[in-house]
Amino acid sequence: MKILSPAKINLFLTITGKRSDGYHDLRSLICRIGLYDSISIAFGFDDLIVRCNAPGVPNDGTNLAYKAASLFLNSINKREGLQITIEKRIPVAAGLGGGSSNAASVLLGLNRHYGSPFSRDELMAMSLTLGADVPFFIFGKPALASGIGEKLKAFDGLSPFTIVLVYPGFGVSTADVYKNLNLELTKCKKKLKQFQPERHHFDVKRHLCNDLESVTASRHPDIIEAKAALLKYGAGGALMSGSGPTVFGLFTDSENAKKAKYRLSKNKKWQVFLADMII
Repeated sequence: MKILSPAKINLFLTITGKRSDGYHDLRSLICRIGLYDSISIAFGFDDLIVRCNAPGVPNDGTNLAYKAASLFLNSINKREGLQITIEKRIPVAAGLGGGSSNAASVLLGLNRHYGSPFSRDELMAMSLTLGADVPFFIFGKPALASGIGEKLKAFDGLSPFTIVLVYPGFGVSTADVYKNLNLELTKCKKKLKQFQPERHHFDVKRHLCNDLESVTASRHPDIIEAKAALLKYGAGGALMSGSGPTVFGLFTDSENAKKAKYRLSKNKKWQVFLADMII
């Protein structure tokens, strides 16, 4: 079985408060994009095995895809061994949800293989134990997320932008970014106060905002540099995704996006990708 596992971007991300359990409440508009890892699942093995071509991604029980397979098989009382092979194209620890997407893709693939014992809602509830972003990838549509990211509502007010992504060449720790967030300095809640999903389409100039960006950018100037470069080469707006460090630019014209990718790729420190929104 082969599965394509997409990345995501946060078109806005506002942190609304800190919870007693240590997590943060948020409000975010999330969309999958056409930048994919490729996952193969082979059946009939004695053990559960995960292999990944990317350095730094664990090949043991700490891998999210491994956890997802183990969770699913335990939920249907199956003792079958599997081999999961992940070919990474989505940068690791980059704010693009690659690990969460891999976990969701494994759950969806295994659910199909075993005759769909679980509904989408049941899979989403199950997947929350793996991470706050995993239910979104099972949900499968652009969504407004709230809570810690697990409460999802479909959003159909997106225009089909072409995306240029700049990955500066290093990962960041999401936990570390949240730990250094000062809620008193966040600005997106005020900016998005008037945004009503029932009435409004997403507007790049008015709604593009990420409360985590200032935390990551204060340590990594590449983020500011990448945003400026994307805007210089024609993006209608640019923003860091998630906890970073990947920055994306939104282009209304795909030819302009291709030209921007070519120019940005001259910076040898950066990995630059072109992708469409999945809407």
